Amino acid sequence: MVHLAPRHPTARLPAPPQPPPRPPPDLPLPLLPPPSLTSLLLAAVASSPSLPHLHHIHALVVRLPVPKTSVPLILSRLLRRLAALPLPLPLQLPPARAPLRYAAAVFNSLSPPDPFLATALLRFCHITQPPLETFRLFSWLRRARGGELPFLPFAFSPLAKSAAAARSLTAAAAAHAVSILLGGFDKRRFVENSLMGAYVACGDVGAARKVFDDMIVKDEISWTSIVVAYSKRGDMGSAEEVFVQCPVKDMVAWTAMVTGYAQNAMPVKALEVFEQMAAEGMAIDEVSLTGAISACAQLGAVRRASWVQEIAEQNGFGRNVVVGSGLVDMYAKCGLIDEACRVFEGMKEKNVYTYSSMIVGLASHGRANDAIALFNDMLSRADVKPNHVTFIGVLAACSHAGMVREGRFYFAQMKDRYGILPSADHYACMVDLLGRAGLVIEALDLVKSMTVEPHGAVWGALLGACRIHRNTEVAKVAAKHLFKLEPEGIGNYVLLSNTLASAGEWDEVSKVRKLMRNRRLKKDPAVSWFEGQDGLVHQFFAGDNTHPRTSEIKKALLELVAKLKLAGYVPHLSSIVYDVSEQEKERLLMGHSEKLALSFGLLILGSGTTIRIVKNLRICEDCHLFMCLVSKVESINIIVRDNMRFHHFNDGECSCGGFW
Repeated sequence: MVHLAPRHPTARLPAPPQPPPRPPPDLPLPLLPPPSLTSLLLAAVASSPSLPHLHHIHALVVRLPVPKTSVPLILSRLLRRLAALPLPLPLQLPPARAPLRYAAAVFNSLSPPDPFLATALLRFCHITQPPLETFRLFSWLRRARGGELPFLPFAFSPLAKSAAAARSLTAAAAAHAVSILLGGFDKRRFVENSLMGAYVACGDVGAARKVFDDMIVKDEISWTSIVVAYSKRGDMGSAEEVFVQCPVKDMVAWTAMVTGYAQNAMPVKALEVFEQMAAEGMAIDEVSLTGAISACAQLGAVRRASWVQEIAEQNGFGRNVVVGSGLVDMYAKCGLIDEACRVFEGMKEKNVYTYSSMIVGLASHGRANDAIALFNDMLSRADVKPNHVTFIGVLAACSHAGMVREGRFYFAQMKDRYGILPSADHYACMVDLLGRAGLVIEALDLVKSMTVEPHGAVWGALLGACRIHRNTEVAKVAAKHLFKLEPEGIGNYVLLSNTLASAGEWDEVSKVRKLMRNRRLKKDPAVSWFEGQDGLVHQFFAGDNTHPRTSEIKKALLELVAKLKLAGYVPHLSSIVYDVSEQEKERLLMGHSEKLALSFGLLILGSGTTIRIVKNLRICEDCHLFMCLVSKVESINIIVRDNMRFHHFNDGECSCGGFW
């Protein structure tokens, strides 16, 4: 038998679960106060779609019981909205409703005149009227209601901005003067910044710097404005001085330094600053990228170019048509024409600048047929039309390849079919084409028939042709014009001197050199650059002994010359135009900067590689022959970019075909 234990007398059953508490009855939401009449009118002004609608709101302000303290604010916003509307021309409106007349009527509707509304009226005038009209309005406001209107500091910014828009230094000084006379507002920071901007726009960076130096407290805008001013003027020394002192450097200041260095032929500095900018974590924009791309193009630095492209892609500019066009130009100028083609083909969007960059690049590398084929491909697209730069590329392609008939055809087509009037640059291409082909007299006749005034590049192309074909008579004509147009252009004197020397006219050479001495002109030194595997750019001057490995370079060069002489090399002594012995001429030739760069390149890279050299002057005949032979004897590719074009040396031949 099973016995159940008795239940303990004190045991209790568990309590049944309690239902959840009943929610309290719904309470009504607190009633918000209705929007005020002022807020309703402000909202209506902000969303107003047209001038008649604004007239209607203005009428409501007059008729409804709007608080008097709110009226200036509403009318100020009304003028701001009025300035933003796409208004018809004043002449298409009744005179009473012409925008400025109507804005002045809005101002006159208040008595006494309100300074906030006066500021809004000046801002409206600055935005919608011709620049100096703001000063006339300011004079009228000063006379309004017996001159009792007090001005606020904000009223002087429209004056300064109007002076900047008009590029009127007198107006900028007037804005500065009245800001001092009417309350000493010139010491307000935003007024000072506006005045700096006005002086910079008018070209007086000195006055802008004085305002900057007198500022008690400077903000980012102040520092950045003066950096940008110096950069645009090309005074990179002063720009760097201020930039270094900037307590906070914003993206605009960094960009100004990068583009300033790039635009003033200081590519190494431009890339250094761009690298610092990226390291600081600054946002990279299209402008700074374009500056870095330009610097790489000037320097011909291959490894830097690849790095800049990586930065562009990392920052979302991989498909940007402006950046893409710049990359095409950069790779072409770095000697990587195939890489330029790859970037070009990979671009989803192409415009006339993209095509023009590619055409010019192909032309400079001697691929004239490819350049013209791409030009014809561009013409088949309905959305891209050639411009003047495109035709410069096409004519340059014809010039580099000696395609006289084709050049004449495209020069005529430019005007007859596309309505592009030839500029002096186009004529310079044609003169170069004809002159290099030996048609020096025809080239001179073309210059005489020009419909525009010939500039230095036109006469320079003619003088260069005379140097090639030893035409001293036409050379003297071209040089005479160049000496007037570019009296400080040392290259023109040197080119004439070399032309006369090649023809054996040593008395004439002495006269030219005497003229150079009297004008205290010094020849630009020949310099070549070579980029090592580590990205470091090495610089060589003619006869240079400053490189750390000079003794190795010269020893290797002597051994290379000996090897070439066994292969039939005979120095082209006529490349030295000085009246010295043949032994001295040969010694001078061995010191040419591109030979030193090549010797160094062979030292660190060896045979069977590609060596890229950039030179600031035209490669001479002897160095051209030297590079051809080295490419064959050492089994290497040599790419030289001089100031005229690219030369691709391979297996004893050059892409220029001897035409440069």
